[in-house]
Amino acid sequence: MTTTTIKKLTFEEFLAQYPEGSGRYEFVNGEIVKVEATRAHKNIARFLVFAFNDEIRRMGLDYIVDKDIIFRTVTASGEERGRNPDVGVVSAFLWNSNVLAYGAVTEPIQLAVEVTSTNWDDDYLDKLDEYQRLGIPEYWIVDYLAIASRSYLGNPKIPSVFVHQLVEGRYTTQRFTGASHIISPTFSQLNLTVEQVFAAQYNLNSGCRPQAKLDKRRTHHTCPDIIK
Repeated sequence: MTTTTIKKLTFEEFLAQYPEGSGRYEFVNGEIVKVEATRAHKNIARFLVFAFNDEIRRMGLDYIVDKDIIFRTVTASGEERGRNPDVGVVSAFLWNSNVLAYGAVTEPIQLAVEVTSTNWDDDYLDKLDEYQRLGIPEYWIVDYLAIASRSYLGNPKIPSVFVHQLVEGRYTTQRFTGASHIISPTFSQLNLTVEQVFAAQYNLNSGCRPQAKLDKRRTHHTCPDIIK
């Protein structure tokens, strides 16, 4: 019997062979892995891109938000991985330091958001550990389907947004549900509820953006209550 051994790629080979224009991919266990997402999943990610971008512009922050920011992580065993979060916020200075580059960002991004799917343990366990090791200051897990185990979501399970903030090299976690406003260390004046984020899966926000905290210098439009 002949055994065929598939050569595992390096991170640099992953970048060189990245399939352009056909979806999102990550680098796991030496292989290129396609990241599949439902339309609801994509709607939530898109809503957060808009929300963060509005806040960046309103506050004049030195950030860029995008859905295709790839960066290298390392597991506890030393394995290289390439991650591409659903939403990424990165320093504009870092991003623009080499605008002609195709490759991954080599420094920790400011904020990563993962919208949870059926492989929820990747977000709650693997990526949390990798992002903490890399030193990403803020990491959101958006579990709109309440798909994780009861040890995370309680009994009965409640859809939740978890915000992890890096403090002295370790993540501290806040959980937000229902009508509660999400507290973001990166966007300290962001006025966004969990209900608004979850309503985006059905595109119910339909052009309505999260209202920023009161700013007397300009007029803000308020989103209607989506979920009663």
